[in-house]
Amino acid sequence: MELLNQIPFIRATRRNHALEHASMKILASNFQGVRMMGHSNPTGFVIIADLPTEIVTDAVLEARRRLLAGEHDLAIHPRCGTNLAASSFLSGAAALLSLMGLSRGKQPKWWHFLISAFVAVPIYIISKPIGPLLQEKYTTDANIGDLEVTLIRSQKLHKGFIHQICTRA
Repeated sequence: MELLNQIPFIRATRRNHALEHASMKILASNFQGVRMMGHSNPTGFVIIADLPTEIVTDAVLEARRRLLAGEHDLAIHPRCGTNLAASSFLSGAAALLSLMGLSRGKQPKWWHFLISAFVAVPIYIISKPIGPLLQEKYTTDANIGDLEVTLIRSQKLHKGFIHQICTRA
């Protein structure tokens, strides 16, 4: 893992991803039912939510404080795209491999697809714990160190706001 953190843009993205998750968890606990989406990059992250700038700012600053205080569980989000990607990849690979094995290079029969689906569904279900592990080890870094929030700006959309959070380490 230290190898990933030697690459500055990866380290920054992982830390911003952790701060994004922590911010969204705090917002979700305070405003249940509000739909949110986020995306991280090396210079910060974006949160799309129908919440005013002041509320998002407070949540981001609280998330930073709590991560620095050691609440590393805030960095792992149950609705992260990493979770969906991991389970989808594994179940898709299982379906493909079973389809290839059943058809043996020939035109697959209809029941080959059915069996492949029966293989893929349980793989999708049992692979659910892999996503949070990937978040913890690879896609987030809860040790945000000297990461500071430099700017939060918002723009009104049709059904909410897009909040851009800029950071610097």
